[in-house]
Amino acid sequence: MSKKDLNNQLELIKRCCENDKRAQFELYKMFYKPMYNTSLRILNDRTEAEDVMQDSFLMAFRKIDEYSGEGDFGAWLRRIVVNNSIDALKKRRQWILPGDENLGEDEPEETQTEDTEYKIAEIKSAMGTLPEQHRVIISLFLFEGYDHGEISEILGISYNNSRTRYSRARQKLLEVLSVQRKLSVFHPN
Repeated sequence: MSKKDLNNQLELIKRCCENDKRAQFELYKMFYKPMYNTSLRILNDRTEAEDVMQDSFLMAFRKIDEYSGEGDFGAWLRRIVVNNSIDALKKRRQWILPGDENLGEDEPEETQTEDTEYKIAEIKSAMGTLPEQHRVIISLFLFEGYDHGEISEILGISYNNSRTRYSRARQKLLEVLSVQRKLSVFHPN
C-alpha cells in the first residue's frame, strides 16, 4: 500500500470515528470483497457470508474508535469477520465435540507430504467438500495467514490441537484434490 493510500485510509478511519457515513461507505467499498471472501471460505454459504460480512462492518463501525491506528486496518477488520463467521458456524450447528479439545496432544510434529501444485479452482472446489471444522482451520491458516497460536485463541482450542487439526484437514484436502485429479483424467472438461 502506498503512503498516499495509507494516509487516505487513515483519514477515512478518522472520519468514521466521527460517524461520517460517506467515509464508512468508502471504507466498505475498499474492504468489501476481501472480507466477503474471507467469510465465504469459512462458511461455504454465499447468503450467510453476506450477512456475516454486513454485520461485521456494522460492528467495526460501532467499535472503530477501538482501532489504535497501529497495524493494518484490514487485519483488524478481518479478525472481526473471522470471529463473526466462526460464531455463525457455531450457531448453525455444534461442530466442536465435547472433549475434542484434547485430541492429538501427544501426536508428533506435522510431517510434510509431497506438495503438488493445484489450480485455485481445484482447491476451491475441494474446500467446498470438506467438513466445516477442516474448512475453517485451513482457511485461517492458509488463506488468512493466522499462526497456530492465533488460531487456538480464535477457536478456543490448544496450540497442539490447532496443529493436529490443521494436519488432518490438510491431509483430507490433499486426498480430495488427488481424487479430483484422477477423476478429471477420466472425465476431462
